[in-house]
Parts: sequence; structure tokens; C-alpha cells
Amino acid sequence: MITLYDCATAPSPRRARILLAEKGVAHATVEIDLRHGEQLGEAFRQLNPQCTVPALRTDEGLLTDNAAITTWLEARFPQPPLLGSTPQEKAEIASWNWRIEFEGLLAIAEALRNSAPALANRALPGPVDYAQIPELAQRGLARTQQFFAMLDERLADRDFIAADRFSVADITAVVAMDFARVVKLKPDEQHPHLQRWRTAMAQRASMSL
Repeated sequence: MITLYDCATAPSPRRARILLAEKGVAHATVEIDLRHGEQLGEAFRQLNPQCTVPALRTDEGLLTDNAAITTWLEARFPQPPLLGSTPQEKAEIASWNWRIEFEGLLAIAEALRNSAPALANRALPGPVDYAQIPELAQRGLARTQQFFAMLDERLADRDFIAADRFSVADITAVVAMDFARVVKLKPDEQHPHLQRWRTAMAQRASMSL
């Protein structure tokens, strides 16, 4: 039995939820209450010392981050191929997925975690407390705006982020775009291609998760 340790309001486990849905993989779900710090409690620490979600329990063990979960699911359930089929596709999708993580998700997290009062002393996820740095919040906002501009340019003549097919890069980009709302940023009329792409992505059933 596959079990996803999830949090319905957090972006990282949403990536795993969408991936599982796109693969059509049946699984149980255990909600972890991040708002009230359940991930830092002893019970969850025993399961995942990193104190983060998602985590995915399989018959082979526990996977504790999206990189591991994505790799395992693609190998275990190869259809549809969301990491690419050819060497070139795999390379292009991996490159864009990393770029979206670094330039998008991390930038938004930087803005949020260094400014939200509820995250005081929790500027980074995980078991160690780190103080907020307000200047990093401002940098995160600027980086997020640049991320939108970069993706809009990328999608000017494309239907998908990478390799001319739906892939994990599209999943990561959707989650990043939607996550940006927590710092009051979203694509606008300056990003017509990005808006078109997001509207098309919304037609996929998995994106409602």
C-alpha cells in the first residue's frame, strides 16, 4: 500500500498529489497539520527526521522529498512518461524542472518565509530554526517577478514548458505560480503566454488537487 503524508495547503506535497493523479496511482493519504507544527512533533520526526512533507511510504520504504518521490514513481509506473522518453527529453525536462524550483519555488518561499509573522524563526523548513531576514523577502519578491517574465517568454510559442509534452516541469510550474498568491503576486497582462498556458493546464483533472 502506498501512503502519502500530505498537507492540503502546502505547495510541496501538492506536487506529489498531482504526480500521483497523473500516474493514476491509488494511495492512502495522511494529513500532517503544518499550521500547528505537527511536522515538528516526535511522532512525525520518528517517521521523517527532515520534518517535511511530502513523504511517500511504499512497500520498499519511505521517500522523503519530491525528487525521490518523482524518480520512484516514474520508474515504478512509467506510463505516462513525465520525466521524458528520450535522452534529450529527459535532459530538457530535468533542466527546466530544476530551473523552476530554483528561480520560482525557492524565490517565493524566500519571500514568504522571511516575512510572514507566523513563520518567525522558521525561515527555512526542517528541524532547525532559522531567523527571518527581511531583505531576503524583498529579494524573493523581485525574483518571483523575474520568474514570471522568464516563463512567459519561454511559453511564447509553446504549449508545454519542456520537450513538447506535458511533464513534471509543467507540474512544478503550476504549483509555483499558484503558490505565488501567498505573497500577493500573480501573472497579469504583461504575461499573456503564461496566462494562456495556466488556463490550458486547468483543464487537467489533476490540477484541481
